[in-house]
Amino acid sequence: MKTFITEDFLLETKEAQFLYHEYAEKLPIIDFHNHLPPAEIANNYQYKSLTEIWLKGDHYKWRAMRTLGIEEKYCTGNPTDFEKFEKWAETVPYTLRNPLYHWTHLELKRVFGVDDILNPESAEAIYNKCSGLLQTSDYSCRRLLERWNVETLCTTDDPSDNLEHHQKIVNDGWKVKVLPGWRPDRILNISNLESLNAYIDRLGASANTDIANLASLKDAYKNRHDFFNQMGCRLSDYGLKTAYAAAYTESEVEGIFAKIRSGKAVNATEEEQFITYMLTFFAELDYESDWVQQYHIGAIRNNNTTMFNALGPDTGFDSIGDAAYAEPLARYLDNLLSKGKLTRTILYNLNPKDNEVLATMLGNFQGEGVKGRMQWGSAWWFLDQKDGMTKQLDALSALGLLRLFVGMVTDSRSFMSYSRHEYFRRILCNMLGNDINKGLVTNDIPLLGAMIQDICYNNPKSYFKFQ
Repeated sequence: MKTFITEDFLLETKEAQFLYHEYAEKLPIIDFHNHLPPAEIANNYQYKSLTEIWLKGDHYKWRAMRTLGIEEKYCTGNPTDFEKFEKWAETVPYTLRNPLYHWTHLELKRVFGVDDILNPESAEAIYNKCSGLLQTSDYSCRRLLERWNVETLCTTDDPSDNLEHHQKIVNDGWKVKVLPGWRPDRILNISNLESLNAYIDRLGASANTDIANLASLKDAYKNRHDFFNQMGCRLSDYGLKTAYAAAYTESEVEGIFAKIRSGKAVNATEEEQFITYMLTFFAELDYESDWVQQYHIGAIRNNNTTMFNALGPDTGFDSIGDAAYAEPLARYLDNLLSKGKLTRTILYNLNPKDNEVLATMLGNFQGEGVKGRMQWGSAWWFLDQKDGMTKQLDALSALGLLRLFVGMVTDSRSFMSYSRHEYFRRILCNMLGNDINKGLVTNDIPLLGAMIQDICYNNPKSYFKFQ
């Protein structure tokens, strides 16, 4: 049988093949947004089985398995690792034309050298081979990142985190740079005041501050922001259902926070005011520390309350939202710019209807003397597949300057998912190779090669000011 993942996978022309192999393939990876567990990196964790590294916590795969009608216990329950893997192998043949089919076989090929197609017949042999390799030192957590040629990665961390694992990695003198990322979303979720107030207490303890009012809340966050900065953090990230630009006064927000601390519910207007205020405060901290700020906009989360109550968040029951947020987003960014506090900014949309919205939003707030201050982030979550990436690249090309793009991120909890950088690079090179064939771009290979290298490596390194 012909090997599925060939050296020219996704590369439809000779020009695309040359561009990829000569300019993109061997570039180091800068992964500036992911959800990898820093504790596993710090401890150089050794995975016990292919299921543990590949299926545990992977809600992409869980959603496919649930769609096939597989019992929930094989996703999040207690069967053996091999029994869970068998159910995933049963699902894979049904994922044809779903990005999971590409990712599955690309990851098996790149990590374990497996060329076989995964299905029920091949499952046991593949599981045994891969699980056996995972027991060797060459497949430890850190060694996997080295094999992927990762140069820098940024995790996603709450401001209350003590970053002890990041400190251990630094102390070890490991060559891969693992930096924290500031993600203060918990303060923005005021639907559960009991949980929120417990979190505020924990935040106060981490900052050695008694958070009794708005001023002390801000002091605590400033304390933690400074600490993250000292630990090498160079970026923030905010996951938002929509954009926020409510009018407020300081005294109004002080009153809202007093209600929160007393356990009194706030109304929808007060919620929007509080979120707008805190996002603005965080943005000003980011500007003062010369960080990049990222906004992931458009997910509606935990839609299945039965499963949320049983399993909690991030278990595969989120989807694309449909909020109209162009005007509040423009007002929010304009307010920061008018204050002189708009730092380098990346905007991500989850709904593809907003592609051109964000692609055109960038041009309103670019900065003199700064190349690409405003960025439209790579196709995200449900869109980080061939069709979604292609549409994002096309819209950015038509409405902005593609060569300034800061490229791909994994946005993943899995050490297997670094194949997504390769996937993105192949799609980019294939697009440019096809453009050459159609006469849409000049057949200047060095020029196009330099563009590819900028997008895949040079731009993120300079944009985030990674040393």
